[in-house]
Amino acid sequence: MNTVAVDTAGCPSGLAPPSASEAADPSPFVRRVGKQDRLSLTVRGAKCGACLSRIESAVAALPGVDNARLNLSTGRLDIAWTGDLSAQRIARTVSDLGYGVAPLDTRAGDTEHKKEEQSLLLAMGVAGFATANIMLLSVSVWGGHDEMGEATRQGLHAVSGVIALPTLLFSGRPFFRSAWNVLKRRRTNMDVPISLALILAFSVSVAETIRGGEHAYFDAACMLLFFLLIGRFLDARVRRRAYSAARDLAALASRTVTRISATGTHEPVRAEDIRPGDRILLAPGERAVVDMLIEHGESEVDESLVTGESLPRFSAAGMQLMAGSINLSQPLTGRATAASADSLLSDIGRMLEAGEQKRGAYRRIADKAVSLYVPIVHSTALLTFLGWWLAGLGLRESILIAVSTLIITCPCALALAAPVVQVVAAGRLFRGGAYLKSGDALERIAACDHVVFDKTGTLTLGTPRLVSINLPAGTLQDAAQLARASRHPLSRALTAAAGPGPLAANVKERPGLGLEGTVNGIACRLGSAEWTGARASIHNGATLFFVRGAELPVELRFEDDIHASASATIARLRKLGMGVEIVSGDRSEAVAEVARTLGIDHWTAAASPQDKVRRLEQLQSEGKHVLMVGDGLNDAGALALAHASAAPGGALDVSQSASDAVYSGGLAPLPLLVRTARKARTVMLQNFGFAAAYNLVAVPIAVLGHATPLVAAIAMSGSSLIVCLNALRLNLPTEKPA
Repeated sequence: MNTVAVDTAGCPSGLAPPSASEAADPSPFVRRVGKQDRLSLTVRGAKCGACLSRIESAVAALPGVDNARLNLSTGRLDIAWTGDLSAQRIARTVSDLGYGVAPLDTRAGDTEHKKEEQSLLLAMGVAGFATANIMLLSVSVWGGHDEMGEATRQGLHAVSGVIALPTLLFSGRPFFRSAWNVLKRRRTNMDVPISLALILAFSVSVAETIRGGEHAYFDAACMLLFFLLIGRFLDARVRRRAYSAARDLAALASRTVTRISATGTHEPVRAEDIRPGDRILLAPGERAVVDMLIEHGESEVDESLVTGESLPRFSAAGMQLMAGSINLSQPLTGRATAASADSLLSDIGRMLEAGEQKRGAYRRIADKAVSLYVPIVHSTALLTFLGWWLAGLGLRESILIAVSTLIITCPCALALAAPVVQVVAAGRLFRGGAYLKSGDALERIAACDHVVFDKTGTLTLGTPRLVSINLPAGTLQDAAQLARASRHPLSRALTAAAGPGPLAANVKERPGLGLEGTVNGIACRLGSAEWTGARASIHNGATLFFVRGAELPVELRFEDDIHASASATIARLRKLGMGVEIVSGDRSEAVAEVARTLGIDHWTAAASPQDKVRRLEQLQSEGKHVLMVGDGLNDAGALALAHASAAPGGALDVSQSASDAVYSGGLAPLPLLVRTARKARTVMLQNFGFAAAYNLVAVPIAVLGHATPLVAAIAMSGSSLIVCLNALRLNLPTEKPA
């Protein structure tokens, strides 16, 4: 296992180690796979690459550990080991580092993320309300400086302090707890200078109020806190949405399975309890949650979520059935070929996590910047204090200058440079039919130069439609009487075209062949050419044949319509300099037809989820930055691995969760997404440049004693305001698409 060397910028986010009642014994959650023991834990408080490195390194150092992997977005830590290592020792190792740890519970984890987001939103609201009220009092002090008596001014300062104290105690908890946790372990993070600035600004203001000074800086402390909480809230929201991919996939894979015992008893068990070789019954309409080999039965199987194939596949004894497939017509029995943890669903889950970890490169860069920024801020403020004090300035004045330096160097503009652009861009995209789900999605979408489309449900509507016209009289209505007895997608399309009506008598479904029954006293069949005695069709799309008694079979043709906006969207993406290709799990004939219609030269058909991932890895090795667009479970791994990804609003929850953006109303929002992302990248770079220039100018002014804490807070807030105003330029009209 590759791990990063231990760093000095750890950041437990204020979540203390769990109490005795909270830290449940993880031993019952250990599962044996071969000779290995495996355990999944939920880790709370891990926010950056430093946390990931520290936790993985500490657990990997335990005797017998073969692998330890932490996912930052989900907080899931997976450990595999051999030997006598206890689960309690693993949990204690993580807890001793200052992080909360408990047995994995995706539902509880989602609740924790929601609680954190709600807590930050409440803290931000309190800080904003307090800032507004204290600023009103401060305006009175500034406006009446010459005429106001000392007692009145001191009274207004005291009221401001009464408002500021509970605000800091309540809204400042995320920063104070985080700072205290790392200081206890002789480490530091960005919350340490923030906490110092808040405490010193408030303390100096109290001292000034008591001594009757002209200036107090309660407004500076609350304003600083309010702006910082904005960034912290946005970060929490991004993390909660990233967490939902694992939660949705876990929900899909955690269903019960009907296991057949050696005595023939049928018993429902959890998917996690299935082992290779167990006999399983898969009822009609049920989804397979483990890979299995069919032993008895014949049925139509919907594999669209797994392979992307738009039409069901005939499955019979001796054939493999992948987890995620839906049995449509007849009961199937078979034997599990893999445990739940080793099934295709789990493989997709691991691809999701692998993609999520690759996205962490941006967070690691930011964490490295923090590790350099913190000691510089501390050193600058300390040297400023010592320099002025040794130069003969009083203790009070030296502290004020040091506090001003801490406040003016607070990275609010730097912290807001990206989040505020994300908020404005997200609003513009929402109005255009796209919804951003990932915090760093914009910068990655902006870098994309190649688009990979899935076909079914993405470029096409994903629903077959009857296109046959001029059918013999009564054919459509009679065929629909048979079709109403089937769940096959083509039968449903035929039923939709015919509308409501009666059901044929004595209908029987022959898996892989079709339907037969009696319509108005005449024996009829609906199905394949072979089943009905017809010649094979030359139609590129799907077909059914209907035969009434001894009459000649009638061909019924179906097509999966291409989105009306597909051609224009592809033209606009190409104008933006992007290459376009299709990678689909569907049949070669269907993929080739769509590619020809849309003028796409590069396409791949019959691609498994692993094939899609391998194609993306190949494109990445060629130096391309891929934007993946897909909607099925078979796309989830590729969506997570791609440089950036998007899914339509009707996609499976897992695919939406794995993507960076969700769009609706056809494919038209995709070019808008790329254009907005590229413009947002430019605005972000401008904001970062301004934040750097601000510090180069403001820090010397504060160090030289030309800025009081109030002036420092105003300068800090002003820099944040400029960053926000610059971001609003994203709402200006962009160039018209081709």
